[in-house]
Amino acid sequence: MSNLLNSLTTELRRGTLTLAVLSQLRTPQYGYSLVQLMEESGINIDQSTLYPLLRRLEKQELVTSSWDTSESRPRKYYVLSEYGLEIFLQLKKEWIKNSEELYGLLKGEKEDEFN
Repeated sequence: MSNLLNSLTTELRRGTLTLAVLSQLRTPQYGYSLVQLMEESGINIDQSTLYPLLRRLEKQELVTSSWDTSESRPRKYYVLSEYGLEIFLQLKKEWIKNSEELYGLLKGEKEDEFN
C-alpha cells in the first residue's frame, strides 16, 4: 500500500474505532477483554491504540473506570457513563445515516470505471 493510502485508511479508521469501542462498553470491560471482543468482530485494535483512546474517552466523561482487585491481578474496568451512552446512541444514529448516504453514492460505482 502506498503511504498516502495508508494515511487515508488510518484516518478513515480512527473515527470508526471510537464508535466500535463505545459500542462494547455497555457492559464493563477491561483492556484485554475489549481487544478480544473487537477481534471477534473482525476489528483489530492494537493495545497502543486502545489505552490512549480509553483514557481520552474517560477524560471526555464518556466512560468511567474502576479497579477490580478481587483477583490476583488487578484489572481496570471501563464502562459507558450515562452521558457516554447518550453520546454513543447519537453517534450510532449519525453513523448509520452517513453510511447509508455514502453507500448510496458508492453503490453505482464500478471498480473498473477508474482503470
